[in-house]
Amino acid sequence: MDLHNFLLFAFASLMLNITPGNDMMYVASRSVSQGTRAGIISSLGIMVGCLVHILAAVAGLSLLIAKSATAFSWLKWAGALYLVYLGIQSFRKSQTSLVLSAAVRADSNSKIFWQGVVTNVLNPKVALFFLAFLPQFVNNGAVHTQWIILLLGIWFNLSGTMVNILVSVLFGRMGNWLSKKSWFASLQQKITGALLIILGVKLALTSKK
Repeated sequence: MDLHNFLLFAFASLMLNITPGNDMMYVASRSVSQGTRAGIISSLGIMVGCLVHILAAVAGLSLLIAKSATAFSWLKWAGALYLVYLGIQSFRKSQTSLVLSAAVRADSNSKIFWQGVVTNVLNPKVALFFLAFLPQFVNNGAVHTQWIILLLGIWFNLSGTMVNILVSVLFGRMGNWLSKKSWFASLQQKITGALLIILGVKLALTSKK
C-alpha cells in the first residue's frame, strides 16, 4: 500500500467513525446516564468487540486470497457496490436528532465493559462492513495481504475508539444539548452518504489494479 491510499483510508475511516451509529449512540447514552467514565469504558469494550470482527475478516479474507485471486476481485467489486448502497441510504435519511436511550441503568465498570464488547460482536453489520471496506485498499497482487488488512483494521478501530472517547467526554458534559441539535445529526448523515458513494465508485473503478 502506498502513502496516497493509506491517507485515503485514514480520512475515510475518520469520516465514517464520526458518523452517528449504533456504537456511538450506545456510548452517548451511557455517558449521559452514568457519566463520562462509563462512556469511556463502553468505548473500550466496543474496541475489543471490533477487534473480534477484524481478526475474523483477516482470517477469512486471507483464506479467500490464497484460494482464488478472481474471487477476491469479485469480493472487492461487491464491496464497492455495498459502500455505494450504504452511501445512498445514509444520504437519503432525514435524521433530525440523536436518539439517546433514557433506559440505560447504572452498572458496574466490568459489566459496562462487557456490554460494549457484546454490543459490537453481535452486530452483523459490523462484520459485513469490514468485509466490504477493508479489501478495497488491498491490491490483488500485494505481498503479505493479511498483515495489510490487519493494519488497516487496527487503524480503523483505534480511530473509532478515539472518536467514541471524545463522544463520552462531550455527552458526559452536555449530552442533552447536543442530542437536540438537528444540524449535527443531519450534517453527519449527508457528509457520510456522499463520502461512501464517492469512495465506492472510485474504488470500483480502480479495483482491477
